[in-house]
Formats: sequence, structure tokens, C-alpha cells
Amino acid sequence: MAATSTPVPAWFEDAKLGVLVHWGSASIPAYAPVRRSLIPDPYVEAGAYERVESATWWRTDPDAMMYQNALALPGSAVSRYHAETYGDLPYEAFVERFRDETIPGWDPEPWAELFARAGARYVVFSVKAEDGFLLWPSAHPNPHRRDWQPGRDVVGELAEAVRGHGMRFGVYYSAWDFTFSAPPVRDLASAMVAVPQGADYREYFLAHWHELVRRYRPCVLWNDYGMSPPGTDLEKLFAWYREQVPDGLVNDRFDLPRQTSGEVSSDYATPERTTAGPPGRAWEALWPLGQSYCYNRQESDADHLSAERLVQTLADVTARGGNLLVNVGPTGTGAVPWVQAQRLLALGHWAGGNREAVYGTRPWTHVTGITDEGLQVRYTSTPEAVYAIVVGTPRTEAVGLDVRLEAGARVSLVGRPGALRTSASPHGTVVELPGPPDPRPAFSLRLTPRSAVHPV
Repeated sequence: MAATSTPVPAWFEDAKLGVLVHWGSASIPAYAPVRRSLIPDPYVEAGAYERVESATWWRTDPDAMMYQNALALPGSAVSRYHAETYGDLPYEAFVERFRDETIPGWDPEPWAELFARAGARYVVFSVKAEDGFLLWPSAHPNPHRRDWQPGRDVVGELAEAVRGHGMRFGVYYSAWDFTFSAPPVRDLASAMVAVPQGADYREYFLAHWHELVRRYRPCVLWNDYGMSPPGTDLEKLFAWYREQVPDGLVNDRFDLPRQTSGEVSSDYATPERTTAGPPGRAWEALWPLGQSYCYNRQESDADHLSAERLVQTLADVTARGGNLLVNVGPTGTGAVPWVQAQRLLALGHWAGGNREAVYGTRPWTHVTGITDEGLQVRYTSTPEAVYAIVVGTPRTEAVGLDVRLEAGARVSLVGRPGALRTSASPHGTVVELPGPPDPRPAFSLRLTPRSAVHPV
């Protein structure tokens, strides 16, 4: 039985843009090897990125959040870097430094302000990474590591700051925990059993989810790795959560095979590095700004999505009916890296100026189009209007759209009052812009009324 569409709260369908934050002890060494040709072009090969043989992948994993795992793999780039930089320092020393130095000096307000300015409508925070360190003072502490959590309520403070800026707050929880099941993960077989298998971890896992829901009332439960401890009664957990947070959502990574087949419920799918979601259900495309989810100081500006590509990815995902979840990796001092902040601000600048073509919209009859000049177009809609998001900058003031307009239809430039002149063409409709367009990632045209707009 395949997963089918179930109604999701309007806030999720309207949101279009969220931020996922990966931050933890691995942000201190902040190292992973950088691969080339990893970031796909959503307008060329949506969802396709470099695929590496399994064993090689784990030794050369570009995600700095997996520093602890790669450190345990002989011959890995991380193990060589660590020996040269830190000698025989144990990974636990990074946890202690993060707990005792980074967290006391951290301020949640700059994060929340930045995410709001980026145009995000919700924020998901990684409350536990693979090293098992908790970012809240849990009543269920780690039984294998002493002081494996802060005295400060990082989760609660960020939730308050995020909500203070008008955004919703969700939690991410890694089902892997190397304090229960020691690294390394070195291949597919070891990855499949990396979620601890014992009843003790199942109870720990459930206790944390219940505590997180009671304390923070998250808008989404974002489990990772597509697995839960064996024997976990997921349906009971989800039913209880929905009683506590009626408009809350559960992602598809608690039991990926059974959630995909529909045997276990989930509210939305979470594909990565793609702009095309599964048909017939709600979805959210996860895109890290760089190759790594956690901060990796080895990454340069060129290793990140450009601001233009980020804007165009949002337009593509929106037109296809999904949300874009942009991953951010703050540094070991708690700052969002400048290279990432620049892109978030650029995205917010564009989204703010084109908000009516993005937020609250739904897919139109046609998702994609092309202008007479060959520029890509992404279509969105509301009950009142169709929006043509033209990707790139036209060479002339005339834009030929592949739509047909009935008599009396009106076309205007989003962000500028007044109707534009239009004329019919053999390929659809030519729209006369008010002047030579300045270079920009994309611009939006409003076509009203919706009932008068038809695809060619």
C-alpha cells in the first residue's frame, strides 16, 4: 500500500520556506573533506548528485556533523586531520568545550532575527545529534555519559526567540546515538543497525520525544535516518502528539519503509537536494546551503548554493507544491557563517518582494513554462490569480509567456502597481515590461483573474 495524500494543516502548505539548524559538538572541529560536483542544478538534473560507493562514502563523508564517525574509520580524511591537528584528543573533549564554553556564550536572538529576515515561516532545530549530546536539560539524561547535556535550555530559548519573530518551531532528533551504539558506520550493513537495538534505547527515545512535546510543543517532529528503535509503537506516539499539538506534523523518517508504504502514518515526505516531491502527498525539500549540514570551515563560497540558485530553487519547489527547508550550520562559537547569512538575506529580500507569488500559493495547471527567449518559468496560483515566476533576466522589455489570456485579463508586475500592455502571439502572450529589467534571479508577473488564464 503506497503512501497517499492526507490533509495537512494550512500553515504547512502556506509556509513554503523553513530553516533547519544543525549545531553541536562537531561544530568545534568543523572539518570534513569537500567533494566537487555535489550540488545539483534543479533546472538541469533535479535530485541528481554525485553518488559514491558505500564504503568510500563513509570515509569521505562531506558532512562535518559526522566527524565522530569518520574519526573512528582508519585512513579517513578526518582521522588524518584529527591526528595532525589534535593528536590523540578524544572526541569527548569537543563535547565538553561545546557544553562549557560555546553554550554559555550563545545568544538565540541573532539566529531568530536572521531566519525571519530570510523569509522563513518555521524553524526546525537539531536537539540531539549522532553523538547523543542533548541541547536541553532533560529529566532523562544519558545513562552512558555524565553531563551529556547543558544546564541551559538551548531548545527552549531558541523556541521562544523564534516564536517571538512570528515563526513556528519544530525539533529534529537523530535516531542514531553513538553513546548507545558505538561508531563507526562504515557501509550499508552497519548503517542499517546504527540505531541502537535494545529496549533501553527504545525507552530513552520515547521518553525524549514525550518530553520534547510536553516542554516545547513543536510544530513538527523531525526524526532522522528513517528508523526508530525496534518495537517502538509509533502510531501510539503520533496519536498522543496530535492530541497535544493538533496542527503538528510528523515527518516520514521514523520508519521510512513502512511510512512510505502507508503501513505507518506520516504527514509529509522529506526528499533531499531535489525540487520534485512524491506525487499525491505533502513534501518538503531539504537543501543544505553547502555540502555539509554542520558547519565545515573547509567549504569556500564556491561550495555553497549561490543566492541566485537558492532563489530559483525556492521558485521551483513552490511551483511543484512543496516547501523548501534550507539547512544552516552555525559555527563553534554560535554564529551563522557569513557565507550562509549572505544567502539567507538575499533569499529573504527576493521572497519579500515576491511574497504574493510564493507564500500561500498552490500549484497551477502547469508547473513549468518557457519564454520566447528561452527563460524558464515556474507557475503558482491562488484562487484569484496565476503567477508566472520568470527565472533570470530577459534581454528585452518584452516577455513572451506560454499562456493564453481571455479578453479583459490583466497582467501586472508583482511589487509594482499598474497594468502592463499585452498582446497575443502564436506562442501565447507577450508582456511589455515597464522598462529594461535589471539583473535578478527571478521576477514575478501577476495574471488575473485566474479563470481567464489558460496554458497554451
